[in-house]
Amino acid sequence: QVQLVESGGGSVQAGGSLRLSCAASGLTYRHTCMGWFRQAPGKEREAVARLLINTGTTYYAASVQGRFTISQDNSKNTLYLQMNSLKPEDTAMYYCAAAGLYCSTDWRGFSSWGQGTQVTVSS
Repeated sequence: QVQLVESGGGSVQAGGSLRLSCAASGLTYRHTCMGWFRQAPGKEREAVARLLINTGTTYYAASVQGRFTISQDNSKNTLYLQMNSLKPEDTAMYYCAAAGLYCSTDWRGFSSWGQGTQVTVSS
């Protein structure tokens, strides 16, 4: 059974940085992709960054390109999201997720989810 546990959220001022971590267990060879999603109140869950586990290939939403970096530490079974130059519009609950066959931006393609960690950016 896959377990994903996020940490690292918090409150920062605009321009600040945070690093989110996602400790993963139970992943198998069938899991090919991991990603970070976020959801603000009243908005749909959106893909922030995705990573192909085997190749390390990364994908970013246009809104975070150049500011956020997704990475993995295979020795620690941990996924990270380094967030720099944070903006108030980055405020949301951030979720870590794992997927099997596809690595799309559609959150419904991800089968395993963490409980989320809140990020709040004040202006």
